[in-house]
Amino acid sequence: MTDEQRFGDVVVVRRHATRVAELVLDRPKAMNAVSSAMAAALAEACATLTADPAVSVTVLTSSHDRAFCVGADLKERNSLTDAELVRQRPHARAAYTGVLDLPMPTIAAVHGFALGGGFELALACDLIVADGTAVVGLPEVSVGVIPGGGGTQLLPRRVGAARAAELVFTARRVAAEEAARLGLVDQLVPDGEDRTAALELADRIAANSPVGLRAAKRALRLGHGLDLRSGLEVEDAAWRSVAFSGDRAEGVAAFNEKRPPRWPGE
Repeated sequence: MTDEQRFGDVVVVRRHATRVAELVLDRPKAMNAVSSAMAAALAEACATLTADPAVSVTVLTSSHDRAFCVGADLKERNSLTDAELVRQRPHARAAYTGVLDLPMPTIAAVHGFALGGGFELALACDLIVADGTAVVGLPEVSVGVIPGGGGTQLLPRRVGAARAAELVFTARRVAAEEAARLGLVDQLVPDGEDRTAALELADRIAANSPVGLRAAKRALRLGHGLDLRSGLEVEDAAWRSVAFSGDRAEGVAAFNEKRPPRWPGE
């Protein structure tokens, strides 16, 4: 059972009964190209999810059967003056940081084209599940710009500085099998099964403590790149935030009583 909430005409949030939310890119006529309106809708949807303690996992999906997201709406960009582009920039950034800053674990379900800003939306997620039709890449230098949705920072964190440089500088597209081999995606599934596999993975994750999941994500994100001692301090702070929670008490009780936990989520 699900309930739906629309944000404009281009983004949908579906809440599943399993504490999983599905954030759907729903601009199929433009292959989910990110327009100004779509960026605003995506940022608003992410703010709504961030404030919802009932969501343990968010899965980013696409309603288009041949594309996840082809990146920025270049037709719209071509019509903007320099001043309009400057004014639009904070709204575009808010869409990408909205996904990146979601406090719960996030999974991107990718099929077809995930290029430029589309791939950056996937990179902003914690895990990427892709099917055999997926084609990913950051081709921005081929049209005279650079990745502007976090790609130059997120891609090196996935595949290392040299590999990221090669992909950004060449602007090449990477098909699914190579993407999996290089670590650009985390799980490769048969054609057409990316959404199903991502939702199944989300259900497995969502069976765990909502409080624990958010704290674990915070420790992973904030500790990345720090020296070991600093990272351990980040972990300790996250541990303290859950050690006296209702979820911790319920988890211990359920283990000792040999029953499934009933997480209070606090």
